Amino acid sequence: SGCTSLVSAPDLPATTLAEYCCNNMFEGCTSLVTVPQILPATTLAWSCYEEMFSGCTSLVSAPDLPATTLAGYCYHRMFSNCYSLKSAPNLPATTLAGHCYHWMFSNCYSLKSAPNLPATTLAWSCYEEMFSGCRSLVSAPDLPATTLAEYCYSSMFSSCTSLSSAPELPATTLVKNCYNSMFSYCYSLKSAPNLPATTLVKGCYNSMFSDCSNLKSVTALFEKSVTNSLNGWLTGVSSIGTFYKNAEAVWENSGIIPAGWDVVLVTP
Repeated sequence: SGCTSLVSAPDLPATTLAEYCCNNMFEGCTSLVTVPQILPATTLAWSCYEEMFSGCTSLVSAPDLPATTLAGYCYHRMFSNCYSLKSAPNLPATTLAGHCYHWMFSNCYSLKSAPNLPATTLAWSCYEEMFSGCRSLVSAPDLPATTLAEYCYSSMFSSCTSLSSAPELPATTLVKNCYNSMFSYCYSLKSAPNLPATTLVKGCYNSMFSDCSNLKSVTALFEKSVTNSLNGWLTGVSSIGTFYKNAEAVWENSGIIPAGWDVVLVTP
């Protein structure tokens, strides 16, 4: 950790890992350019790769990560603050764990595209701040998950200032804080994904689109407002826009829909 003159990292052939085994291994190696083509481990452990390449500011590409079953914090901050990273590895995992991808690529300023994320069942904070601060990211991956977990998407794309379109969010059953601040400060985002859930829970949409200053279109089908579920969710969006509201909804527009926006009633 902190080896600022290291240019090349050795191969790491192990296929079964132990807790914390590679934690912080190359953190802060600001000259590191060459890394193994693959980290072949398929049996991961708690925090095994946590912050492994964090702060490797010269790193352009990442090794393949073939594991399909993850462990808690296994990739936490793995490439955070890798300012030169242009491409992300494939992430084929379908069995996730708490905080597994938390902050994985945060502040990777040069990253333009995100890997596929095929999991349909999520875990606590699994994608939290995964791409936060990736200011060159222009497109998001598909997010097919229908079974959510607390904080699963929290701040996932926060401050992705070049992100112009959002992925579909098909889940109809929400959990606490699931989408909290998911797209906050995404200045280039013009329309929100459809939000099909008819029932809200605490924190689910809090700050979800806050400070998306070009956002002009939202479709949300919730029928009732719930205390502390919509705090600041459309603060700082465009002064004009259209809100597509469930015709069966029983909530008042004031404080939920931005003043100056048109309201169109839709049938789910």
